[in-house]
Amino acid sequence: MEAEESEPYVRLAALRQLHRAVADLSSARSLADTLQTVADGAVEGLDYGLAAVNLVRPDGDLVVAAVAGSAGAESLMAGRVGSRDSWDRRLAMGVSWGELRFIPHTEGWVLDDDDVPQWHSGGPHPRFADEWHPKDRLFAPMYSSGELLGVISVDRPSNGRRPGPWGREALQMYASQAAIAISNARLRANMQRALVRLEREQQALRASEESFRQAFEYAPSGMAIAEMGGDHHGRLLRANDALCRLLGRPAAAMRRYSFSDLVHHEDIGTLLRTSAEGGRAELRFARRDGTYIWVSLRNSVVADTADGPRFLLTHVEDIEERKRHELQLAHRASHDSLTGLPNSAELRSRLSSRLCDRPPFPPERDGYAVSGADGSAYGSAYGEAGEPPLPGLPSFDGHVHAVALDEDGPDDGRKGLAVLFCDLDGFKSINDRFGHHTGDAVLIEVARRLASGVRDGDTVARLGGDEFVVLADGLGRADAQDLAVRLRNAIIPPIRYEGRAVRVGASFGISWAGCGMSADEVLQSADQRMYVEKRARARSSHRRAG
Repeated sequence: MEAEESEPYVRLAALRQLHRAVADLSSARSLADTLQTVADGAVEGLDYGLAAVNLVRPDGDLVVAAVAGSAGAESLMAGRVGSRDSWDRRLAMGVSWGELRFIPHTEGWVLDDDDVPQWHSGGPHPRFADEWHPKDRLFAPMYSSGELLGVISVDRPSNGRRPGPWGREALQMYASQAAIAISNARLRANMQRALVRLEREQQALRASEESFRQAFEYAPSGMAIAEMGGDHHGRLLRANDALCRLLGRPAAAMRRYSFSDLVHHEDIGTLLRTSAEGGRAELRFARRDGTYIWVSLRNSVVADTADGPRFLLTHVEDIEERKRHELQLAHRASHDSLTGLPNSAELRSRLSSRLCDRPPFPPERDGYAVSGADGSAYGSAYGEAGEPPLPGLPSFDGHVHAVALDEDGPDDGRKGLAVLFCDLDGFKSINDRFGHHTGDAVLIEVARRLASGVRDGDTVARLGGDEFVVLADGLGRADAQDLAVRLRNAIIPPIRYEGRAVRVGASFGISWAGCGMSADEVLQSADQRMYVEKRARARSSHRRAG
């Protein structure tokens, strides 16, 4: 009976504590103060031994913004971040006490290894049903306009028991008030920042004309002002000294040009896209001596007055050295470091760029009008007797097909993309006898001789070791055989290195690339034919020696 009579007084005292805690929220001066006040209020006003405020960041994750009740917990948890996924899991799996989420220790063990910062107080295990366990978890989500603002996590109730209906209601009410206080603090902070920013902008505006003039004229990199829109879009109105020096043109002459007069013709499209509404681009500008220089161009759209004409403020930075370095890196990635020839990856890229997945001619022909599997027309270039069309027949999508020639049939005069696989004969013995330096010198000279023996536009690549590949388009079977003979004869003469003359031979295998084949299939076919020739030459040499 005595307990029942004292209960209203206990609740009244708790309500007074809660009222003081809520009142304290409204007195905080900054967002940081408000967050700490929320944590302190949960400890002092709601009688928890530990409280932490986890605030939602702009990226959605939650950061521990304030801790109260334990200096050790604060040093361990403050500033640490828990992912939104982990928090959503906690709030979804907890027992619902209204808006609160309670996770008893019997279930919470699955959360021990997630990334949410947490602190477990020590203490004995519970002796009765509603006693608080050291690993019990209780969360009070805070919402603003239906969106999760943060979560108050509490631990160690002062009475050692899980909160009853009154304690739950008090914590939920407090979380609701805390959300309002945090939202208001954020609003005040944003307003204060806006006021400060406005004052700074007004101060900057009053001094902008002189500051801009000095910054424009004395900037170490190029700057220009150009017209925007109308018949004279892009016409230069003003250029600073750095831009004039960069392009080797006097300021008076610069005013006769527009940006389109100065940019490389291949970069006109990039310039137009950049100057339409501002932006950044890398392109080439013409210097007075006729050379071109790579620059980074950044356009900003500015207005003379609120309703006045708009202009382009352009910043031009010299990036010639960086571009040269990028080109060098790109060349190293696609070329063999020893010989300077395209490497295996670049060879496959060039070969693949000529081949599509669709074979040039479908297996079924329907008179002169041939259709693909998807019903699209291939063309009508078949002869009267149903012979295949000439190589280079465009497909329905404009792609010029590569047609693999018949390697074993009669020479019908057609031309295709020849792939010559070259393997050096006798190279290993040179490496073994004279060392790798001599071997490298041989590879360098062979690469030079191969590159000198092909046409402009053909590709000579080093596949690896002593293997080379030549891609030559527009050759017939006899042309390819002649090319292989010429290249073999170019390789045979002695190669001199450090006063020593060495010789290597070469075996060539010729294959033909055609759409519907992969680059690896084409190279494998040429490789196999090279080994057929190498074995045939070895047998021939053996018979002559016998």
